Amino acid sequence: MTRAQGLTLTQTRIADGWWEAVLTGAGAGLPVVEASHAGVALGGVEVTPVAGAAGRHAVRVPIPASMLREGVQTVLLSVEGQMLGQFTLIAGVPLEEDLRAEISLIRAELDLLKRAFQRRFRGDRD
Repeated sequence: MTRAQGLTLTQTRIADGWWEAVLTGAGAGLPVVEASHAGVALGGVEVTPVAGAAGRHAVRVPIPASMLREGVQTVLLSVEGQMLGQFTLIAGVPLEEDLRAEISLIRAELDLLKRAFQRRFRGDRD
């Protein structure tokens, strides 16, 4: 479970090539959730209201086949440029240390911060 901007993202499962979660705290508006892997935006993110549950939204992120490769792959989820959460996929030879996963997450977070910093000082307002 991750929190940002009064929002809470709780992973529910990974199934059939999709990462799924429930987002709470968004109110009546439909939030725009962005996903990125290795600094590249992933398309196809779906956000839909949960029937009968005000302020709750189902979030689905497709896992592209290109992510299924040796090593640690981290996807960052954000709303309005602020990190909301992340998920990590590990494939291939078992890792000797979990430190690699942590380093991958730190690199991904630094990439997100770098892009936000650059946008701010270029004058872009997404």
